[in-house]
Amino acid sequence: MTIEPVDIRDLLGHPGISRTTHVRGTLEDLGTEVATLKADEPVEGDLLLESVVEGILATGTLRGTLALRCARCLKDFERPVGVDVHELFSLSPGSDDEDVYPLEGDGWLDPEQMVRDALGLELPFSPLHSPDCQGLCSVCGGDRNLGECPGDHVEADPRWADLELVLHDLEDRT
Repeated sequence: MTIEPVDIRDLLGHPGISRTTHVRGTLEDLGTEVATLKADEPVEGDLLLESVVEGILATGTLRGTLALRCARCLKDFERPVGVDVHELFSLSPGSDDEDVYPLEGDGWLDPEQMVRDALGLELPFSPLHSPDCQGLCSVCGGDRNLGECPGDHVEADPRWADLELVLHDLEDRT
């Protein structure tokens, strides 16, 4: 269920009038490889819709749940997200009005793009399940948080790899 448009015919052309409406719905395809908005849980919030001379001002808080993958250890986890919105929907946005959402002439306000924009900006680039996450070992791939890496790896310079093979050959012969 996507976020449904809101009937605002009672607000258009009457500056100073306002009302609160509850928006609820799901958004698909909002995310990155490590952070997505959960498509099976709704985004919801209460919006105060105020009629102003320029159009409709939507103000409120939106809430949802993020499905995240730790950038260090690749552990999946969830975290709630909330974002405040304060956006103008205009009947006649100009070509240079990038911060204004268009209103359709039929008296309906579609909040979906505003919700996408607001929550999309809240997606972290490098989420961590814990600030002290130790990540995966670069040698054995063990999760250092779980003690899967013994930590006593000796990393040889790759330029000496051929000499190391000769050394192992000599050790095998003796």
